[in-house]
Amino acid sequence: MTDTSTERSFPEDIVIADTVRWLEKAVIGLNLCPFAKSVHVKGQIHYVVSQATDAEGVVMDLHRELEALAEISPDKRDTTLLILPQALQEFLDFNDFLEVADAMVEELELGGILQVASFHPRFQFEGTDVDDVTNCTNRAPYPTLHLLREDSIDKAVEAFPEAETIYERNMEVLEQMGIEGWLDLDLAARCPFTGRDATPPTEKD
Repeated sequence: MTDTSTERSFPEDIVIADTVRWLEKAVIGLNLCPFAKSVHVKGQIHYVVSQATDAEGVVMDLHRELEALAEISPDKRDTTLLILPQALQEFLDFNDFLEVADAMVEELELGGILQVASFHPRFQFEGTDVDDVTNCTNRAPYPTLHLLREDSIDKAVEAFPEAETIYERNMEVLEQMGIEGWLDLDLAARCPFTGRDATPPTEKD
């Protein structure tokens, strides 16, 4: 079982502040997701900081948050960001966990109702170098599971009929700013115990 009472648990206010800064400066500021600003402004994003330290603990938190999102009105909570400051720090482990997340959606009979997207500070597209700036489209200060409503996605796509062009446009924006421009946004998580940058470097060792 996961011990969620550890004294070294990450303070929720720090983790949420880091995540909101990333959302405002990168996702909204660079318009990486045209649909994010509306739910942010309306206060419809629910931030949950998991104190889980392993996949077992994340499973319990994800189960709870999927059920909660499905039950609550979208006017009150359109989407949930489940933030994992202490679990699944290795990108490959996190990537493997996404299969568990998708299976849970189906087990809870929420397929077609909810889906799980993801962000990770070490995200890397297959075939890219670790310091390729295009990887930053899917990088966040902490490993994060994004719980979305299928209806909200459909409505957003209807309002933005050329949604398939977002990916290409994001790649162009990041390539133009370069890795130094991305680092200048100062989005790295701050370790509350050392005061040092807790996000893995984007540059090669």
